[in-house]
Amino acid sequence: MSDPRILTVRPEPGEYAWTFGGAAPVARIAPGTVLDLYTEDCFAGRVRSEKDLVSEVCEFPFLNPQTGPFHVEGAEPGDTVAVHFVSIEPARDWAASSTVPLFGALTSTHTTATLQPPLPETVWIWQLDRTRRTALFRAHDSDIEVELPMDPMHGTVGVAPANLEVRSALVPDAHGGNMDTPEMRAGVTCYLGVNVEGALLSLGDGHARQGEGETCGVAVECAMNTVVIVELLKGLATPWPRIESDTHIISTGSARPLEDAFRISQLDLVRWLVRDYGFSELDAYQFATQAVESPLANVCDTNYTCVAKIRKEWLPTRETHRGVHARLRETATTLR
Repeated sequence: MSDPRILTVRPEPGEYAWTFGGAAPVARIAPGTVLDLYTEDCFAGRVRSEKDLVSEVCEFPFLNPQTGPFHVEGAEPGDTVAVHFVSIEPARDWAASSTVPLFGALTSTHTTATLQPPLPETVWIWQLDRTRRTALFRAHDSDIEVELPMDPMHGTVGVAPANLEVRSALVPDAHGGNMDTPEMRAGVTCYLGVNVEGALLSLGDGHARQGEGETCGVAVECAMNTVVIVELLKGLATPWPRIESDTHIISTGSARPLEDAFRISQLDLVRWLVRDYGFSELDAYQFATQAVESPLANVCDTNYTCVAKIRKEWLPTRETHRGVHARLRETATTLR
């Protein structure tokens, strides 16, 4: 097998995409290409100290810059793009988090409108020890300091939506986007259904770590150096973003209200079991009910995202998505 082509992309400040759909591709890539990417944090690198309030240094809607989009040659509606995350590494020794007025799960928002004032706008700067793989939390109102393990991930990965839509990079939906699931870490393969010619793949919104649900709306946000392998599965549809790890198959669903996001992820998992693992629909429904894990991804974005995952060791031995995860894992070992 020939060595994969490697494309390195380090965007200049004016070269990021802010939407899925509606942006011209920065490059055309053949299936099998390795992308060596720099992604900026969700604040476009503007929140650098505790004095840099998001409302003062950032300009809405220019949040969550994406590296890309990339035109995948041969990709057409009805196909699937597979994105294997070889490595996700913080590009700086610090990361930022914040409360943002009228944003988050435990505050009034524009749609959950109440008389109470917004929460105070506060910034926390997290120190990252990239050698020890830790992220240091320092409390503002006490002397509490806690080191948490780094668990780098990408909050946002997606393709152009269907039906000529252009979606903000802040929005998760069937095209992917700002799903904010900690499952999107190094070693996994993300499957995205193609909606337009070339797919137009982008990613960004690196997190040094994030709890399930991203409760305040902001993770430990940092710039990333990320390596992915992009593959194309012709004639294989993927209605909602899926993730495959070495241990689990994982479906996602994004919607409001939260129970609809839950239903989408669970239904997609049931249909995955039927298509690739030999279950009937009702058997899959029963089996998933007893075996599924259902972590929250986000409960703060324009759409909420739920995850449904099942351990591979509990499933019949079958090939899913044409075995591409195992092949890309093997390729990834040659890049390290």
